[in-house]
Amino acid sequence: MVHILTVDDDEAIRDLVTSYLAAEGYRVSAAEDASAMFRILAAEPVDLVVLDLRLPDGDGLALVREIRANDDIPVIIVSGKNADIDRIIGLEVGADDYLTKPFNPRELLARIKAVLRRVGVGDCAPAKVAPRNGTPVSTPLPDAVRAVVAFAGWTLDLAAQRLRAPDDREVDLTRAEFALLSAFVRRPQRVLSREQLLDLTHGDNGEVFDRSIDVLILRLRRKIEKNPSQPKLIRTERGAGYIFDSAVRTA
Repeated sequence: MVHILTVDDDEAIRDLVTSYLAAEGYRVSAAEDASAMFRILAAEPVDLVVLDLRLPDGDGLALVREIRANDDIPVIIVSGKNADIDRIIGLEVGADDYLTKPFNPRELLARIKAVLRRVGVGDCAPAKVAPRNGTPVSTPLPDAVRAVVAFAGWTLDLAAQRLRAPDDREVDLTRAEFALLSAFVRRPQRVLSREQLLDLTHGDNGEVFDRSIDVLILRLRRKIEKNPSQPKLIRTERGAGYIFDSAVRTA
């Protein structure tokens, strides 16, 4: 599994990057300063570093030079400095790419993949998710799968686009609701950001866009949750997105 180290003194950014990349199947470690970064680098192999230039105990450019002097680990700089000269200097001291803040995590992911391809490190397989309270963990279903799947007493026919409740009644879904539920059951027990859900649903239904994901979540919860105000199946992960918290199997 590809191991990425994100280094930033901003806890919110660290959490955002960590949760987003972990949801994409990467192993992610986080450090709040240079000292923590070097402890992790000394303790275990790291395939790529996402490095903020402004750290409380070190200058980012000097840190890039130090990393380069000891290893060939690729480095992507993230910085609030957006002048051309800052970008040029960052690349000249040895960074593999330079991304300015604020950034879209999807763009960061694209740049990480591009750098890893350049250095010959392949994409990793999705990470296995640890069980929650003894609940069996299911593996993601490929997008091409066309089968009947079961979760928490419910069954979803992916080919016929039909949903049946535990009491065997059929529950009507709009095209957008089906696209969203289909995306969840194919990736159970993984945190999915709004951007990821948008990517996973727009191919099935052109009506799904940006913040409408939140509206669809509410509508879907009303149909499949026992208590929509305290959801157990589609849970919110604060600052990260949503998780379909149920094992899914082929029925």
